Amino acid sequence: MISLDETTTQQNIQDILKVFASVNKAEIKASSALSVTMLDNIPSALTRTSSYLTHPVFNSHRSETQMMRYLKYLENKDLSLNTSMISLGSCTMKLNAATQLIPVSWPAFNSIHPLAPADQWKGYQQIIRELEQWLSNITGFAATSLQPNSGAQGEYAGLLTIRAYHADRNEAHRNIILIPISAHGTNPASAVMAGFKVVVTKCDEAGNIDVEDLKAHAEKHKDQLAGLMVTYPSTHGVFEESIKEICDLIHANGGLVYMDGANMNAQVGLTSPGNIGADVCHLNLHKTFAIPHGGGGPGMGPICVNDKLAPYLPGHVALKNSTKAIHAVSAAPYGSASILLISYAYIKMLGAQGMKRSTEIAILNANYMKARLHKDFKILYAGKNGTCAHEFIVDLRPFKQTAGIEAEDVAKRLMDYNFHAPTLSFPVAGTIMIEPTESEDKAELDRFCDALLQIRKEIAQIEAGQSDKSDNPLKNAPHTQQEIAASDWSHPYSRQEAVFPLDYVAHQKFWPSVNRVNNTYGDRNLVCTCEPVSSYADA
Repeated sequence: MISLDETTTQQNIQDILKVFASVNKAEIKASSALSVTMLDNIPSALTRTSSYLTHPVFNSHRSETQMMRYLKYLENKDLSLNTSMISLGSCTMKLNAATQLIPVSWPAFNSIHPLAPADQWKGYQQIIRELEQWLSNITGFAATSLQPNSGAQGEYAGLLTIRAYHADRNEAHRNIILIPISAHGTNPASAVMAGFKVVVTKCDEAGNIDVEDLKAHAEKHKDQLAGLMVTYPSTHGVFEESIKEICDLIHANGGLVYMDGANMNAQVGLTSPGNIGADVCHLNLHKTFAIPHGGGGPGMGPICVNDKLAPYLPGHVALKNSTKAIHAVSAAPYGSASILLISYAYIKMLGAQGMKRSTEIAILNANYMKARLHKDFKILYAGKNGTCAHEFIVDLRPFKQTAGIEAEDVAKRLMDYNFHAPTLSFPVAGTIMIEPTESEDKAELDRFCDALLQIRKEIAQIEAGQSDKSDNPLKNAPHTQQEIAASDWSHPYSRQEAVFPLDYVAHQKFWPSVNRVNNTYGDRNLVCTCEPVSSYADA
């Protein structure tokens, strides 16, 4: 297999032809010489006749200086981690240290073809073997496959190993997967893709799995039960105290347990999927183990399994496969292998004690913020001792009744305080889910809490009739620089209240690019900041 891209030259192709010619003891005929005019084999219907890349954005930046400034212009539109914490619950937007990222740029790693001969990447192989062993140790399992390219693909691959296990035991009829309503949102879709039927089970008022309801479903479907998908800690930010009982219950009825590893950053070093009784889990290396997350870039969702499922890990044409291996789930044997270096460096440099400490700090940070906020906001779920795991859910639904304020208003108002909103309306509509991670120090946690507490005061002013119910800082958030600088200001609150609500904001103000937009309209209509639509109509 030969890969060609835009950097390939005619000379490169000539050299490749010479290699094959020498192996076959043949000569390259003159007619084989390549030329830019040799397009006879391309049908005329496929030959481009129209102009392309005509938009000014492709033709306005003619020097490196101009390009640098254009990129900075785009960067300034993004409220990212280099401005403030991004407390996205479930998505774990933590620091990706430069030390871990640097090796990805090394040609020795990023220029190796995924199917290169084994003797050309022995160092790579050592890193892969060590990482597989480390991840197996961390999860308490027997084996790991680094092939899945994302968390969702990891879910899919893990479920396929369960299906293969049952089929190998002449129990292919086991096709029902139980999924608690508190599980990660992608679980049902993955189960259906893997060929299973989904049965949803209940949670109690504290956010825990309703064990009695789960037991009833497990026993009802015991002859068809393939397994359970469970997120631990739950997406409600709670450690299920009955998790071992739950796993035993599924096993007693002939099923296996798939544990979603989305919240693994609350387990590393303290417990493990293997310890709680699960059979397989996926790991979001692009979350827990420091690979950058978001933006549509490559992710990694390897699966770790116990000895029961090890023979069924994904195979590949380039691997020495078990005779029971499931089919490949990625085109490359190790997925997006180059970014494995990030997780390798993360684990290698932190070590066992450092990773355990990271988990402890992530849980401590979440509970510190919860303690600061719980008197002013309703916190939905907690364990028996009143604590959460690595994330917690703030219920904003009461404010709709008392002040006409919705969760979306709070999310947009946070931008005026220099903060990206937490996860909005997931897993419970009308709430925000906050996860500070271990990356943030106490000062940043306090700034975020101060912002939310100040927003609570703004809501209180509406509740008391001191602020207009429809024309207030929350309903009009976020406020842009252009809006504040305009000569006309018709709102009943001041410009300072709008954009500098707390003193710290003035020291490094982030200016949103646009004011509030209609989200529903935006979802259904493409709106861009480029040339007006009329210019395309004219063309």
